[in-house]
Amino acid sequence: MDQNEYITVWDNCLRIIEQIVEPQKFSTWFKPIRPISLKDTTLTVEVPSDFFREYLDETYLEVLKSVLHRVIGTGAKLVYKVHPVGKGDAMEFPAQDSAAPVNKSVSVNTYPTNGSPSPFVFPGVAKIRINPRLNPVYSFMNLVEGECNKMGILAGHTISDSPGNTPFDPLFLFGGPGLGKTHLAQAIGLSIKDRYPDLVVLYATGNEFKTQYMDAVAKNRLADFLAFYMRIDVLIIDDIQEMIGKGTQNAFFNVFNHLHENGKQLIFTSDRAPVDLQNFEERLLSRMKWGLSVELGRPSYETRLQMLRQRCYREGVTVDEEVLEYIATKVKTSFRELEGVLISLIARATLMRHEITVALAREVSSQIVKENDAELTADKIIGTVCDYFNITRDEILSKSRKREIAQARQIAMYLCRKLMSQSLSAIGAELGGKDHATVLHACNTVEDLTQTDKNFRKYVNDIETLVSVPA
Repeated sequence: MDQNEYITVWDNCLRIIEQIVEPQKFSTWFKPIRPISLKDTTLTVEVPSDFFREYLDETYLEVLKSVLHRVIGTGAKLVYKVHPVGKGDAMEFPAQDSAAPVNKSVSVNTYPTNGSPSPFVFPGVAKIRINPRLNPVYSFMNLVEGECNKMGILAGHTISDSPGNTPFDPLFLFGGPGLGKTHLAQAIGLSIKDRYPDLVVLYATGNEFKTQYMDAVAKNRLADFLAFYMRIDVLIIDDIQEMIGKGTQNAFFNVFNHLHENGKQLIFTSDRAPVDLQNFEERLLSRMKWGLSVELGRPSYETRLQMLRQRCYREGVTVDEEVLEYIATKVKTSFRELEGVLISLIARATLMRHEITVALAREVSSQIVKENDAELTADKIIGTVCDYFNITRDEILSKSRKREIAQARQIAMYLCRKLMSQSLSAIGAELGGKDHATVLHACNTVEDLTQTDKNFRKYVNDIETLVSVPA
């Protein structure tokens, strides 16, 4: 590659931009930009200040994005380099992936408020613009891939290419808190909007759907509510486990059927697998299982470290590798906790004018992550139960139905679910290959006995306390 190719590329960009932007604005906001380098498809440019960078991103992002794609190609990326006032090193900021997406206006049937519409009365038609409620930060570009989420990301890209026309409809993403379910679901929505701007995408939570349904019923606008949701091309429901209530689920059942039958894409997230959802109608649960269910697991050390590096890059902050390695070792449970520690660390260092060191990272992390952070495993819970009841591991993993062994096995299953948020199938696999129905029965039995049997409740509380004590 010619070492001056980046200059030629930027000159070509300027020639196009000059035809689009008013002369005065072109002179003010584009002439001061200086190209620095071109690596693969990433162009780095230097701008006079951070305010200058923010203004470009807010005002001319779509222009820059379009021109770069035209000159460099569809994979083009832009990075700003800013020299701060003072002695600090230059900082690099990637341009935002995209502006907040918008949906086109759509026609939605509206009905009289005086009850259910007559089949002989034509409804009114209203033109509305549906806010997709997608956050541009939650893009695939800002999503770190690891073994914990690889399957979900691959499925997401496939859906983005052809929404509603893959075997992954619906897509059901599940896992514990802070593992990236919302990020991945919104990344798919953003990618679809980028590829198919005319499709109507909507992100909502299960609780929001329930609240909207109740409001529609109270105002006698249920027909309008259903008509609204039936106009969506890509419906993303986050935390669908919160969509409780017979009436709410009946309304959603009708929305689901209409969208699925018409080739629309459905994406759900939950803190548990479809088989573990409680208080859901069986006919709705069966439909949740039609497509693909993907569990998002805890990130590995390498994935956690990569996530920290990428977040530092997005923030335009340089943090020593030793500090990042400490945080990645210290915080093991979720991406959310990782980001919380890193952002708190950067904020503390900035506001107090401290250097970012391992010592400061230790102080900050101790306020967010428990010092006793030895990772809890099913193996530890099973071992603690065995020790408490003086039985062997082989006995608790066996098919024995002796009362004392069956009871110990049920308590182990219950604590695995309560303390680790594991799926029923995963718990069953840990305890001798039991099926999910057996595990669910065990959990319900333990919950019932803790309410009615004082001695049994003491057993469960004692073991839970022992499990929480560091080894």
